[in-house]
Amino acid sequence: MQLLWGYPTLKMKGFSDLILAILSLFWAVVRVGSDPQVPCLFIFGDSLVDNGNNNGMITLARANYMPYGMDFSQGVTGRFSNGRTFVDVLAQLLGFPDFIPPFASTSGPAVLRGLNYGSGAAGIRGETGNNLGGHVSMDEQIGNFGRTLEEIRIYFGGNNYAVQAYLSKCIFFSGMGSNDYLNNYFMPNYYRSTSDYSPSTFATVLIQDYSRQLTQLYNMGARKVVVTGLGRIGCIPYEMARLNNNRNRNSSRCNESINNAILQFNSGLRRMVDRFNGGQLPGAKFVYVDSYQSSNDLVVNAASYGFEVVDKACCGVGRNNGVITCLPLQQPCNDRRKYSFWDSFHPSEAANIIIANKSYSSKSRADVYPMNIQQLAMA
Repeated sequence: MQLLWGYPTLKMKGFSDLILAILSLFWAVVRVGSDPQVPCLFIFGDSLVDNGNNNGMITLARANYMPYGMDFSQGVTGRFSNGRTFVDVLAQLLGFPDFIPPFASTSGPAVLRGLNYGSGAAGIRGETGNNLGGHVSMDEQIGNFGRTLEEIRIYFGGNNYAVQAYLSKCIFFSGMGSNDYLNNYFMPNYYRSTSDYSPSTFATVLIQDYSRQLTQLYNMGARKVVVTGLGRIGCIPYEMARLNNNRNRNSSRCNESINNAILQFNSGLRRMVDRFNGGQLPGAKFVYVDSYQSSNDLVVNAASYGFEVVDKACCGVGRNNGVITCLPLQQPCNDRRKYSFWDSFHPSEAANIIIANKSYSSKSRADVYPMNIQQLAMA
């Protein structure tokens, strides 16, 4: 297999010149005006990365209304942010000329650049997020990637070797687990998981399920994979508002029960990355992004990043602007750059830019392990 403009060209017996010309046209359409570091980026996750997949669903986990997207170049799209998400910034850092489009509304040769399967309220476990309505779980997102894979095979004339060689150069990003805690384990009135599992056991069960899901992606062709740990979600405005409303205060004003549970999941996730890289998945290169460390850094060094408010949402209602999330047509804060949180649950664009840049190029293994995303792209 040879390369044309960084993409595979096919030399197969039985293919007509016309078919080869059509395939070359597809590569040209995808390639024009750009030279990304990897040929494609596939994204799996929850509302932190969702860019419109939930727009047509009956669900409370939707953001396709103003003021969401007020600072985004394309306006309202369904992104749970005032502007770019983490993966939007990452795609730019990787050299993609456009943002990776949502699975729900994309077909044709654009799928060769990659797709975003992320869905607000989604989790590792199938029942996670049911309290909010419709969403696409991690298992379902992988199923959607399977459908995309069939479409990709068509563009490669059914040549599985060429497809696998192509996918092996792509980056797969997965950020899952937050909702398994926020919209499952720590909602005992709706879910049984709190009574069925201790925090350590629940973390173990989540890692087992997640390991199976990521192994499935590996078997479908993923070789360069980025997984993100969970941030300090006990310190998001929503949790701070709940803690303070219940008059159960502590020195940090965060819900440390959630943070402690998160740390157990993150430890298991990092060990899983070591197992995968250590030979359990031959040829795979997994990178662990320490979102807990990054989110803590935004608080500790807030002033150096230009943040003045780290415990209150820019848009929302109630204590910490976190009791109710950003409402349609609500007037948010004037200077979003000074807030690390956009709404009750999600970072502002300013915070996403900082975290994405750190994940992409940090030399510290405390931020990203065992290499950064830039190094993964070149590996």
